[in-house]
Amino acid sequence: MNKLTILASAAALATTFAAGWQVANWQNESQQLTAERAARQAIDAAMARESEIAATVETRLAELQANERVIDRGVIREIQKPIYQRVCLEPNVIRLLNNAAAGTEPDTAELDEALP
Repeated sequence: MNKLTILASAAALATTFAAGWQVANWQNESQQLTAERAARQAIDAAMARESEIAATVETRLAELQANERVIDRGVIREIQKPIYQRVCLEPNVIRLLNNAAAGTEPDTAELDEALP
């Protein structure tokens, strides 16, 4: 009877160990599931917030498209008269170019000196 008691105690101990192991697995899986759900909720909230911001930016850009054309026209109208500097041209040729840009007539002496 002593062997039977030891065998029954060993079986009860093994069963208790297995049940504890299973309960620990369930608890770990439950915690993992809770963490995954929290992460999913955070991701969904961030996506909703970013989608809302993107929609706001898109509507604002649609409103600004007309202003962009006006700005472009303003830039096109800003034409400055060029002033040529001596880089690889002779000074007389530069004077001729500057006179042409200003819309004035050069002296005939400058024409004779500038042109070969």
